[in-house]
Amino acid sequence: MLKGDRIDTLDRLGNRYRSHRIGLIRTPAQFLANSSFIARCRRVVTSFMPFLRLKSNVTDVVYTTWLLETKSVSELVPSGLTLWERNGLTPFTILTYRHGNFGPSFLGPFRRVFRSPFQSNWRLYLESPPENATKDASTVLFLKNSMSSHLYMLGTRLLSDVLATHLPAKFSHKRESDRYVTIIESRGGSAPDFTSVTQSIGEKCLDIGFSDMFESWESAVEFLVMQDAAISYTDCPSVLAFSEIELPIDLSTVSPLQLIEEESKCPFIGRFNRHGGTLSFVIPELDFNATSECLLKPENM
Repeated sequence: MLKGDRIDTLDRLGNRYRSHRIGLIRTPAQFLANSSFIARCRRVVTSFMPFLRLKSNVTDVVYTTWLLETKSVSELVPSGLTLWERNGLTPFTILTYRHGNFGPSFLGPFRRVFRSPFQSNWRLYLESPPENATKDASTVLFLKNSMSSHLYMLGTRLLSDVLATHLPAKFSHKRESDRYVTIIESRGGSAPDFTSVTQSIGEKCLDIGFSDMFESWESAVEFLVMQDAAISYTDCPSVLAFSEIELPIDLSTVSPLQLIEEESKCPFIGRFNRHGGTLSFVIPELDFNATSECLLKPENM
């Protein structure tokens, strides 16, 4: 793929930030969030500094996964990388959750001064990590990322390459009795629209497609949650951002959910060929740790 094609692919993902409304603060923030100059300056400064480890006590982590035809999403994958697939299908996951005092881990108990925004992360799964990355790290490709805080949106864009965060006009994520309801509305901004209604179910079973891909419900959940790293496009052609994470999860706490499709919608998925049903579940709480971030320049990009 040519360099020009790489930029076009980044734009097709819609990850240039666009505010849902114009204002004295939001308009300058939009300029800052998309500034390649600021990103280059930050990379120079941070290249001489150790990575600032981040921590969050995350709650109500709702995963929903669809199976997409691999060929239909292959244009989103960086050259030289391969999607994890079985029978021509690859999983695509949206997970949404509430942070718990998301901030620098070295602050310890003083991290409580940091806010607890909602976040929704959309990803594909790679067969193997890129060249020069940590060997054997289970790696996902970030496609979309939204947060409910203007400060965190701008902060992640200015201070990180791996999170091209969007700010929705509306972002709610809550538990209602035995259901979890997520609503993300862009209203003209760059955030992707998403409505999800999932309901608790007692049976741990796999829908059509997933049963051909995984031996059991437990093995499917383990694959989807036990990820060690993430990559994403940057504003630089032929350069990827790579971040390592720690997610110590007690799989015995994971509970099955069922997506109520008639009450849910995700226009993004409509761009691709979908097969089979869905797989949804919730993790009540976990500790999220971001442990490193760097830029990679694979030779075959």
